[in-house]
Amino acid sequence: MGVEKGGGDADDANATGRRESPRANGELDVVDLEVPAGIKPVNTGRSSQNARFDQDDGPVSPTDEIFDQTERETKLELFEIDSLVDVVGLKSMGGQQPPQAFSPRAGEEIAITLGRPRVRRNPLFAHVLVLKKINFQPRGAKLGTLMGVFVPCLQNILGIIFYIRFSWIVGLAGIGQSLVLVSLCCLCTFLTGISLSAIATNGAMKGGGPYYLIGRALGPEVGISIGLCFFLGNAVAGSLYILGAVETFLDALPGAGIFQESVTQLAPAAAGSSPEILKSPSLHDLQVYGVIVTIILCLIVFGGVKIINRVAPAFLIPVLLSVFLIFIGIFAAPRRGDPSGVTGLRWRTLHANWGPEYQRTNRAGIPAPDGIIYWNFEDLLGLFFPAVTGIMAGSNRSASLRDTQRSIPVGTLLAIASTTCLYLISAIMFGSVANREELLTNRLLTATLAWPVPAVVQVGIILSTLGAALQSLTGAPRLLAAIANDDILPVLKYFKAPDGVEPHLATLFTMFICSSCVIIGDLDLISPVITMFFLLCYAGVNLSCLLLDLLDAPSWRPRWKFHHWSFSLLGALLCIVIMFLISWIFTTVSLALASLIYYYVSLKGKAGDWGDGFKSAYFQLALRSLRSLGANNVHPKNWYPIPLIFCKPWGILPQDVPCHPKLADFANCMKKKGRGMSIFVSISEGEYIDKVDEARQACRLLGTYIDYKNCEGVAEVIIAKDVCEGFRGIVQTMGLGNLKPNIVCMRYPEIWRDEQHGRVSDVFVSIINDCSIANKAVVIVKGLDEWPGEYQKQYGTIDLYWIVRDGGLMLLLSQLLRAKDSFESCKIQVFCISEEDTEAEELKADVKKFLYDLRMQAEVIVVTMKSWEAHQEDRGVDTGREDAMEAFSKARKRIAHRSAELKKKAASIEDEVQHSYNEQQVNKFLYTSLKLNSIIMRYSRMAAVVLVSLPPPPPKHPSYCYMEYMDLLVDGIPRLLMVRGYRRDVITIFT
Repeated sequence: MGVEKGGGDADDANATGRRESPRANGELDVVDLEVPAGIKPVNTGRSSQNARFDQDDGPVSPTDEIFDQTERETKLELFEIDSLVDVVGLKSMGGQQPPQAFSPRAGEEIAITLGRPRVRRNPLFAHVLVLKKINFQPRGAKLGTLMGVFVPCLQNILGIIFYIRFSWIVGLAGIGQSLVLVSLCCLCTFLTGISLSAIATNGAMKGGGPYYLIGRALGPEVGISIGLCFFLGNAVAGSLYILGAVETFLDALPGAGIFQESVTQLAPAAAGSSPEILKSPSLHDLQVYGVIVTIILCLIVFGGVKIINRVAPAFLIPVLLSVFLIFIGIFAAPRRGDPSGVTGLRWRTLHANWGPEYQRTNRAGIPAPDGIIYWNFEDLLGLFFPAVTGIMAGSNRSASLRDTQRSIPVGTLLAIASTTCLYLISAIMFGSVANREELLTNRLLTATLAWPVPAVVQVGIILSTLGAALQSLTGAPRLLAAIANDDILPVLKYFKAPDGVEPHLATLFTMFICSSCVIIGDLDLISPVITMFFLLCYAGVNLSCLLLDLLDAPSWRPRWKFHHWSFSLLGALLCIVIMFLISWIFTTVSLALASLIYYYVSLKGKAGDWGDGFKSAYFQLALRSLRSLGANNVHPKNWYPIPLIFCKPWGILPQDVPCHPKLADFANCMKKKGRGMSIFVSISEGEYIDKVDEARQACRLLGTYIDYKNCEGVAEVIIAKDVCEGFRGIVQTMGLGNLKPNIVCMRYPEIWRDEQHGRVSDVFVSIINDCSIANKAVVIVKGLDEWPGEYQKQYGTIDLYWIVRDGGLMLLLSQLLRAKDSFESCKIQVFCISEEDTEAEELKADVKKFLYDLRMQAEVIVVTMKSWEAHQEDRGVDTGREDAMEAFSKARKRIAHRSAELKKKAASIEDEVQHSYNEQQVNKFLYTSLKLNSIIMRYSRMAAVVLVSLPPPPPKHPSYCYMEYMDLLVDGIPRLLMVRGYRRDVITIFT
């Protein structure tokens, strides 16, 4: 009620004003005030306690008297329910003892009850999902176990090494170590075959063979890196088989050579005897014929799987026949015309050849005292291992199989078992039928032993090697096309080939690689390279099965039951051991190549989620870690901030803007070196069934924003009837165990006075109160528009106005801010507010000691709650008392006006009581806010950022009163964080 001077009638002259006076119990008493004669009361819409009486001798206002009285009585009542940072309370900080509770129910996680959930009226079976019959069989799948898996595997395994190198290996290593060599290599492939069978029978399988299996188990990066190495291994293996076929052809028909043969002179067997001369094909002949054969085989591959299947038996039948004739010849030896070194099956020969005899040879493998190559067991291991590879030939054709889950296990393991028995028997037979010199010098001993003529075996050798080369050149392009079809690496897009279409470009690329290796022409140099690539793939298959077995996810249900994780572990270790036994240099190079491909895929590849084992491992590890953490309080040394970022609490951003552009930058400042997780939350008001699509789109948009800002966090959009109800649901349900959000971050609502945002003050106060009840810390950001980006360097100070014992959260936040590049040049100042001058020095000393124990470098300043006159006398400057009084008066008037308006709109007495308040407490809180603001403006006007304790909303005070307190507190401060801790310490002084 305002009054002004003026004439009037007797009623005006005798008008009375009304003034509210506080009682001792805090209630309001209404006291009648007489208005002197000559004063006319005028209604200005303000409360009566703000009345100004203008008389002839000048204005007399009660504001001065109220301000002065409040100044004398007020200390820090605004923080009355918090434990202050004082001499006594400081001793309970830093893990020395738990802080006192912020509410009567200390130490408890208090749930907030939401309203009754809305019951959907849709019937249980309102929507029926009709399942149609789905045919998972790939198009054109006609191959069974025999032609689709067993024959390709057998052709790949039984190749050139058996015919022209295995007898030579037995001569160097002896029968005993040859058996060990074969057993070691075949055990590796057998264990890999078991792992392959388990993975292949765990579901429908597309094209790509081992790449598909490894990629779906270990992720696209590992799958592509090993898959490309395996592709190179198959392409290079084709050159190995082609060189073997050409070498055999030139040995059988020396006259077909274009260039002069290489001649090797052996040392004489006895004194006076003439030295023996051995001839071997020229390197240039191998190159020319090898390139021609490569082109012919690739033309067959261009014809497609049908032509390959027609040609494959023509290659395989002579091979099996040649093996049969070799064994007949062994039992029939020695025959007329056989060399003297062929003794037939003799115990004496077996005994003489049982031990090893490693020695030097020339490049052609002929023993020579001055030979440049010295062979040992490890070298022979690398040379022989390609003879057991090829077990993936069937799985490489997985897209062309009728039933992958039956054909791959049976066909692969049957081929491995057959060739293993063949190699073991052959090692004993070769070592028993010829002496060591014959084994080492006769490159085609198998042809010599064959019955009835060597030409049969020579034809079989040529056809077997060409068949193995054909299988390699068939599988490699399909493997490359399968990698390209997954569209992870854009650089491979040219090799894509739809299902049922031959991968012609991939075939041309494979032919180019194979021809390049053929031009090298050195079979013994190519063999270890192939070995490394194949072993790397086999190790990947074993590790994939090991991971899936150990994780034992619900989706891991292979039809092949004869497997165990220990088999996979042994197979993987065996592959790695064999790699290093063969050559640590080749092993390092192959691993480096796979690592480079992995890095390139991680850098340039498109993201893909294949449900791989690593994702399952992360999930199970997270669950196990979550269970191990339990629900107990985290020790301060292990405390991490998990901020809940409230993105659009006040609805002032456009619909297509998911979050304030600087909010993610601020969230990153709350993490040390980027470690931690932020949860970005937005609340969409409305009914769930109406807003669900809109919320999903908003969540995707928010997730894109988080990724763009390189912030480690997740996005969530909640639908609720109103913001308060949605937030209560969030603080109750968000997170699990100790991984629940512990800090709620949001912008300060500077627009709360606008008429279109009339509910903002109620929502803001409700959120802060809910955070206190749910035991969550709160950080309110003012001046978010001015928050620096990642590369915007800041100078000055980080000022902390540490008023309330917050568990050390404010101190910790200051250290996290300094850890960022933008604030690393700033110094920290800690301001403590002392209510009495007598305890200022003691408080300063205790705070210094406390910060020293916390390893925090900061300057400590203690400020006392003096009156403005006392500060003016101390500093000799104007402290802004007049401006403070004006702001104080305006705030009181706004509160009174808002209260009167809401009382008029009140529908009941209860609603009217809700808008009543204790005027004396309001005056004290307004004064405290003004006083703290003046202290901040005096000491921290040039600070880079200011942190101040956030006072809790006083009980039984309307929300607009609290917002007035906050407005006075933050006024004029460009960049401010208001921090409110919770019932836990986040720092400790102990090691």
